[in-house]
Amino acid sequence: MWSNNSAAPFLLTGFLGSEAAHHWIGIAFFIIYLSILFGNGTLLFLIRNDHSLHEPMYYFLAMLAGTDLGMTLTTMPTVLGVLLLGQREIAHSTCFTQSYFIHTLAIVESGILLAMAYDRFIAIRSPLRYNTILTNSRVVKLGLVVLMRGFVSIVPPILPLYWFQYCHSHVLSHAFCLHQDVMKLACADITFNSLYPVILVALTFFLDALIILFSYILILNTVMGIASGEERAKALNTCVSHISCVLVFYITVIGLSFIHRFGKHVPHVVHITMSYVYFLFPPFMNPIIYSIKTKQIQRSIIHLFPLNCRS
Repeated sequence: MWSNNSAAPFLLTGFLGSEAAHHWIGIAFFIIYLSILFGNGTLLFLIRNDHSLHEPMYYFLAMLAGTDLGMTLTTMPTVLGVLLLGQREIAHSTCFTQSYFIHTLAIVESGILLAMAYDRFIAIRSPLRYNTILTNSRVVKLGLVVLMRGFVSIVPPILPLYWFQYCHSHVLSHAFCLHQDVMKLACADITFNSLYPVILVALTFFLDALIILFSYILILNTVMGIASGEERAKALNTCVSHISCVLVFYITVIGLSFIHRFGKHVPHVVHITMSYVYFLFPPFMNPIIYSIKTKQIQRSIIHLFPLNCRS
């Protein structure tokens, strides 16, 4: 049906063996998609318009919400196209661009979670110096560093995809483009493309997670030195939302990485499901976590959506 040459478009794949259920799966994904847009969009709106949220902690939260929106807008259009409309073809350049943004935004999100850990570290270890250390200009600089790290570090493995020849199968294993999927279809030496991501994951996700863990060990040590039990609980409570988001993100990253690296005999549907969990679960959960655990966000939501309890 499609010629087996380098110019032929790639073919995206939904849930193999469950094509009859694609329509219903697509409807469920569309509802989740709208929920992610609404939740993260609401957070951005609140932080922009509520002056009580104009603090470093919420600026980093806005960056996290923006990254989650970017990830969702990058992946879901093709996913819904495959599941609801049966649109499987995707041009090479579109596929490579999508792959670039997917991997870039994942690294950016990891960096933002690290920056948020730094924010909590300063807030608890040096509360009197918090505003002098985390000034608006420093927050902007941290955000730019996080963005630059993500956008620059993914260029080396993505660029070769544009000049590789693709003379084998053009069928991808997901409804979106991932670097590891595309490179396997190339008729070329992919040694660099195989090794670079492993090193990059170690220097970003793994290192970020270690630094976050170390920062919370120091935070816990500081909190345990507080005499008042009430003050200890209050200090730890300011970290609960961030810890929850860190766990949601890194558990899904570790799960997906483990499945891809060591799950050769795991059913294909498990690979596909883990990929969707990775792309949808953190963006879906992060606004919920902060809405439930952060009183300032709750107050802003109440002001935005007032409930008239009087008759």
